[in-house]
Amino acid sequence: MAENDIQIERDSMEYDVVIVGGGPAGLATGIRLKQLAAEKGQDISVCVLEKGSEIGAHILSGAVMDPKALTELIPDWKEKGAPLNTPVTEDRFLFLSEKKAFRTPNWMLPSIFKNEGNYVISLANVTRWLGEQAEALGVEIYPGFPAADVLYNEDGSVRGVVTGDMGVGRDGKPTANFQPGMELLAKYTVFAEGARGHLGRRLIERFNLMEGRDPQSYAIGIKEIWEIDPAKHQPGLVIHTSGWPLPSDTYGGSFLYHMENNQISIGYVVGLDYSNPWLSPYEEFQRYKTHPAIRYFLEGGRRVAYGARALTAGGILSLPKLTFPGGALVGCDAGFLNASRIKGSHAAIKSGMLAAEAIYEAVTAGRQHDELTAYPEAFERSWLKEELHRARNFKQWFKKGLYVGTLMTGIEHLLLRGNVPWTIHRKVADHECLKPADQCPKIEYPKPDGVLTFDRLSSVFLSNTNHEEDQPIHLTLKDPSVPVEVNLRRYAGPESRYCPAAVYEFVEDENGTPRLQINAQNCVHCKTCDIKDPTQNIVWVTPEGGGGPNYPNM
Repeated sequence: MAENDIQIERDSMEYDVVIVGGGPAGLATGIRLKQLAAEKGQDISVCVLEKGSEIGAHILSGAVMDPKALTELIPDWKEKGAPLNTPVTEDRFLFLSEKKAFRTPNWMLPSIFKNEGNYVISLANVTRWLGEQAEALGVEIYPGFPAADVLYNEDGSVRGVVTGDMGVGRDGKPTANFQPGMELLAKYTVFAEGARGHLGRRLIERFNLMEGRDPQSYAIGIKEIWEIDPAKHQPGLVIHTSGWPLPSDTYGGSFLYHMENNQISIGYVVGLDYSNPWLSPYEEFQRYKTHPAIRYFLEGGRRVAYGARALTAGGILSLPKLTFPGGALVGCDAGFLNASRIKGSHAAIKSGMLAAEAIYEAVTAGRQHDELTAYPEAFERSWLKEELHRARNFKQWFKKGLYVGTLMTGIEHLLLRGNVPWTIHRKVADHECLKPADQCPKIEYPKPDGVLTFDRLSSVFLSNTNHEEDQPIHLTLKDPSVPVEVNLRRYAGPESRYCPAAVYEFVEDENGTPRLQINAQNCVHCKTCDIKDPTQNIVWVTPEGGGGPNYPNM
């Protein structure tokens, strides 16, 4: 427990299983546990904690969904009304120069870039539907209750979690509205917080779960939803691009998916291993929308939603050890996303199912707080392991540049069909990749026009982000002097550019001395700062329950 919790009296509740995170991985874990219990006429108590104001409020993804894992979990999902309403009808892959677009013939596309049988979805809405299925099976779901810390037994095994205190003032002291968090104790605790989960990160460090693995690699995904001219709308059209506006040595690319109701999902992904501190992923996304091949779809339309989220891109070589005494990591908390396919929801669901099967076996055998070795063993035998193994070199090739990455991905997946004898490893974490600002070309971005391109604050407004203002800032600094003394002087203050929500800005006091101002109210919980800060001085922790974005359809 945290030091300031020691003197607080807390109520506690006990469950067989506590799941931290109400995304696809966490909900799939709960659903599968309840299914297994129902098949045997037994009962198993399951609780899901979700930091968002409701299930789906913090969910953001492209997204094109492979329904394979969902079909395994809920075979009759169509009859039950799962919101997978738009099958993919066409794939286009474009290489962009500043003014032109070059389409790759479909016969030259490796299977990993083809989406036949997949669906254009709102993952937030699919997650809401999964929440309904979980509750119908008896899973207890508590939105607005972030897990703030991990509880341990005397032997060091995980005992459960404690939820965040409510009604703590900006000065860290209880207000008149103070309510202490609750201890939720379990035989096994599953962490399904998404990419760079703040408790998952602590567990990985505590139990040394990355030993022998490559450092995890991340990207930031920035997304908007537009309502477009019906004459330009083609339900199920999926467009991906690479190239402009990013330099060829920077990993990234775009997606543009035609959803239902004359809406498109448009976004940009930038690898957080970029080296130039002047680069702004947000501004690169805004520039991308001005390309003739892209602005065609947007002109005459209007922007209706905005958000951002970090995603794990390291693949199987960066998967941590999945278990520790008393619990397990699932979904993107572990890093199951397949970057080559730009898909993670099917992997999240499958990992949750595998964990649930191991947990059910353990609980019904009378075990608790030990290591769930059956989970990683089942993963080793699964189709998910095979899929991720085939894609193991994808990110590493693109780290060598766009053209090398494109060539070698084609060789590996088109010619060799993923059966390659070589494995390429990475040794450098994303935060170690920034070069000093004076060694890199400065990037001048055009001002937003308010029609196709927008500033950060108007974008944050569309994310429906809100935090209780009188609460401790949840973007904490290990050393308050580092932002100015190191980040600003050496890297020109990159936090003011890599944050997609205008949280960080350098301002001057009355004496002209610079300081870092943290506008925590704007935070969309993307976790980019926690990942990319070159000194790892910024640590993201949970704000008061229900705070953050409220995505309606992302």
